[in-house]
Amino acid sequence: MLELNIKNETSRLRAVVLGSAVNNGSTPKVEDAYDPKSLEHILAGTYPQEKDMVNEMEAFNTVLKKYDVTVYRPEMIENYNQIFTRDIGFVINDVFVKSNILPDRERELDAIQYIIDQIDPKKVVRPPEEVHIEGGDVMLWNDYIFIGTYKGSDYKDYITARTNVQGVQYIKDLFPNKIVKEFDLVKSKIEARDNALHLDCCFQPVGNDKGIIYKNGFREEADYLFLVNLFGKENLFHITREEMYNMNSNVFSIDTNVVVSERNFTRLNNWLRGNGFVVEEIPYAEIAKQEGLLRCSTLPLIRD
Repeated sequence: MLELNIKNETSRLRAVVLGSAVNNGSTPKVEDAYDPKSLEHILAGTYPQEKDMVNEMEAFNTVLKKYDVTVYRPEMIENYNQIFTRDIGFVINDVFVKSNILPDRERELDAIQYIIDQIDPKKVVRPPEEVHIEGGDVMLWNDYIFIGTYKGSDYKDYITARTNVQGVQYIKDLFPNKIVKEFDLVKSKIEARDNALHLDCCFQPVGNDKGIIYKNGFREEADYLFLVNLFGKENLFHITREEMYNMNSNVFSIDTNVVVSERNFTRLNNWLRGNGFVVEEIPYAEIAKQEGLLRCSTLPLIRD
């Protein structure tokens, strides 16, 4: 049996599901794009190639293995994108929550069923149909659960709106002893620089008391100020609109002092090192063209 344990974003990682870019399929058609950044690259003819994405994911896998992390991979589905495992499920404490994802992506859950079968069935839950929630919007911070959502009345019109208010309520009901704080995120179907697809596209904690944040990713300044007050402005690395577009907040922590980051994030990586972090730099810029990065590619199962 897998003894799940996730209480925050940064404690020492022991087991994780890492997505796969093998047999990823051809470049999607314009009408099949799930997000504005993928659309941009489809139109420009710069959509990432499978061999490049496989190499990037293997670089990530190598770093995880270096730190003796147990790495699970999804079973292969032919001609199918299985990179972003964070979307399909997430762990809170010792509970595995299956996401209600876009219907087209249901097969991705089947591909990790062999892992779910190793979990106590009483600890695996699936929200009801009206609840939309994805792992990129769910962030644990000890007593807190941060959840990205979109509260606009036009929610149903946005394929980029992935977690609804019912999703927030579902987590509140499931974990009554946690402080659940939702954040209303800025969404765009056409401009990736103005689209916080998930909470981890505009905020992420690192270490014990620090974080990476993009102020304009929040529709309400009060939500941004909540994080400033909680972490302290001096402990937050503020990223620019372009850095947000390049997914600078979507790094991944293996430990409180070890962060895996994209090698081109020069300003961020220098700040991390200046604050005592070991930065494991890897290439991930091709995968970033799909509006997802390192955190999006992982589904942590066990941390200390």
